[in-house]
Amino acid sequence: MDKMELKAALEAAVVDGMLSVRVTPKASRNAVVVEEGQIVRVYVTTVPEGGKATKDVIKLLAKAMGRAKSTLTLVRGETSRDKVFRVE
Repeated sequence: MDKMELKAALEAAVVDGMLSVRVTPKASRNAVVVEEGQIVRVYVTTVPEGGKATKDVIKLLAKAMGRAKSTLTLVRGETSRDKVFRVE
């Protein structure tokens, strides 16, 4: 999946201004993957302590969507692998 397809798939996964993602911390690579059924998975190499992994998730999602990091706000899942972001 190239950048434009990924961006389109991420925009399609936004429902009512909310984007649900499944995070895998301590992964072997940083990546954003959209699976069938609009399931968004984000892999980050960062350890999940002190919100570091969440910050990297926001950074990766913003880059993949072609948006500023400030347009993504964590709504639910601060300490969970399942997170919901408001997309402005």
